[in-house]
Amino acid sequence: MKANLQDIRRPIEAELSQYSSLFDEVLTHSESFMNQALGYVRGRKGKMMRPILVLLLAKEQGEVREATLRSAVTLELLHTSSLVHDDVVDESDERRGQASVHKIYDNKIAVLLGDYMLAKTLHQAALTGSVKIVEHVSNLGATLSEGEIFQLANVESDFISEKAYYSIIRGKTAALFAACGALSALSMGADEEFYSRAKKYGEIVGICFQIRDDIFDYYDDAQIGKPRGNDMQEGKLTLPAIYAINSTKNEHARALAMKVKAHEATADEIAELIEFTKANGGIEYAEAQMDKFRAEALELIADFQNAEVKQALTDYIDFVIGRDY
Repeated sequence: MKANLQDIRRPIEAELSQYSSLFDEVLTHSESFMNQALGYVRGRKGKMMRPILVLLLAKEQGEVREATLRSAVTLELLHTSSLVHDDVVDESDERRGQASVHKIYDNKIAVLLGDYMLAKTLHQAALTGSVKIVEHVSNLGATLSEGEIFQLANVESDFISEKAYYSIIRGKTAALFAACGALSALSMGADEEFYSRAKKYGEIVGICFQIRDDIFDYYDDAQIGKPRGNDMQEGKLTLPAIYAINSTKNEHARALAMKVKAHEATADEIAELIEFTKANGGIEYAEAQMDKFRAEALELIADFQNAEVKQALTDYIDFVIGRDY
């Protein structure tokens, strides 16, 4: 049976409600224009995948603490502020089918709003009372920026490698999910062994999340909120194409890939490379890699004592891998 979010959330419904109230409280402002802009952000909570992960992993350690709730808010604020900034950098008018903040307002307001949320991020981290959490969040902000810069630099290189691909997604998506595991452990006062395990589980989730997100780019689907080939239009080559190009050693496909990286590929050439990738096992390879990561993730939670949490975390990784939006 396909994993669903309702089942995944069940062990932490009360805590998730507390988290949502706290998140909304932090993004509420007494000044009307600020509150309006922040309200637009508040209304785009999405599936709350990161807060759910923080709370589930913490629940394995016992009753969830206030520091854990603030940790979940901290990471979601950091994530949200980075998305607002990313949409400005990428000149993206939509995210998940909704208008981006800079489209509703303008670039200046979007950047300043992102900065405001970043300041709130650090404040919430400080309110956990843990210097280690503040340090981790500060380092995470730098890591996410490095990941973005590395991705931009990689577009300019002549290399097409899985190593570079994984370095990029570990510095972006995976780093944020790994932090969910790390902060859940730190906020609950867990030992070093649980900290390492929770952080690694989060990293694997993040890697699978990004691989699945990248697979979406090879298909047309309005629900996903971005057109087919969007990554290639931005000069990005993801795991399916990387595998198809390198495994076949097809020179024409490699030439198309170089044009993609140079932002010189036409819409027809991008479509051709997408179809080449699908015809040469790129999608199947990426899905097989997710299955390998899944097995590693399940090993990390194999001896969890809270049966509800263990099942929810099993469903969580299955949801990430199997999601269709």
